[in-house]
Amino acid sequence: MITVTEVTATAGALKRLSDEGVSIWLDDLSRKRIESGNLAELVDTRNVVGVTTNPSIFQAAIGSGEGYEEQLADLAVRKVTVEEAVRMMTTADVRAAADILRPVYDATGGQDGRVSIEVDPRLAHHTEATIAEAKQLAWLVDRPNVMIKIPATQAGLPAITEVIGRGISVNVTLIFSLERYREVMDAYLAGLEKARAAGIDLATIHSVASFFVSRVDSEIDKRLTALGTDDALALKGKAALANARLAYQAYEEVFSGDRWTALAGAKATKQRPLWASTGVKDPSYKDTLYVDELVAPGTVNTMPEATLNATADHGDVHGDTVTVGYAQARADLDAVERLGVSYDVVVKQLEDEGVAKFEVAWQDLLDAVAKSLSSKGVDGE
Repeated sequence: MITVTEVTATAGALKRLSDEGVSIWLDDLSRKRIESGNLAELVDTRNVVGVTTNPSIFQAAIGSGEGYEEQLADLAVRKVTVEEAVRMMTTADVRAAADILRPVYDATGGQDGRVSIEVDPRLAHHTEATIAEAKQLAWLVDRPNVMIKIPATQAGLPAITEVIGRGISVNVTLIFSLERYREVMDAYLAGLEKARAAGIDLATIHSVASFFVSRVDSEIDKRLTALGTDDALALKGKAALANARLAYQAYEEVFSGDRWTALAGAKATKQRPLWASTGVKDPSYKDTLYVDELVAPGTVNTMPEATLNATADHGDVHGDTVTVGYAQARADLDAVERLGVSYDVVVKQLEDEGVAKFEVAWQDLLDAVAKSLSSKGVDGE
């Protein structure tokens, strides 16, 4: 539990981050976190104004079984399928978290107070199935502050447009490349135009674009280390920040153009960049690197709890660290490319791996729940 003394001592960096226009979301959720009061406490004391989930997070939470015993027993008695059981548990957690964050949602006019839940990752390359799953999840959670996560695959792009066009708020996930990010923003604008044509109030639709950070450094650093030259080693730890900063530059460009201006006149809201995967993977880097160096107005930073605590303890928030670095960001990515490390190859690999990792986590979750149901006398078929 967080003590009053700890709150007083550590609130500074998190408050400064919020004051700079960065919304702090927690990249974690579990039944235990909800029922213990911890989530409400983080909202009250650590400037947390949103929650993101993904298949890996639910696999860790539900796979442990802690806090889910009674619901699992009830589901077993009803002889539900494994997939139905998983969806009943995950949507229950998201619904409860959404209720905890509802006051934030109301106070911010729907901008924050959001809880995200992802479509089945096995549908990442199937447009129509993704659309159907998104509609079903929005119906199951049945909270205005839910966001449905749709991966930014090629098949996901038209699904984003269709789901936004139906008035459902979307968190677009697994964005690694600048080209794909521009496609995501285009899909969002197309969705808003579709919603406007259908007579839907655009002010009720919100979206974030989850741009992944640390995994870019992990992959490019590995390739730079293999090269081993002084020039290559000097570029380690620079690519991810450069990529994210150039993404924000693209965001500023798209959301100041004529197409956006017409939608803004109809009270549409900007699709905010969300920095995802902000826990450092390389222990030699400062553990708040992807927080301190990605401060810009109108962004979201979703943090694992360890990164949230580290930022509270020793984060160095000193104003905008994004828009001042566009030229250097382009120079850094160009330098990496000149060394023979292909940006296009890396980001394609990361997207493919991202989808695959979530598919594995989802299957592991299904297997764990199947085992639990079976132990209670249900075969899960």
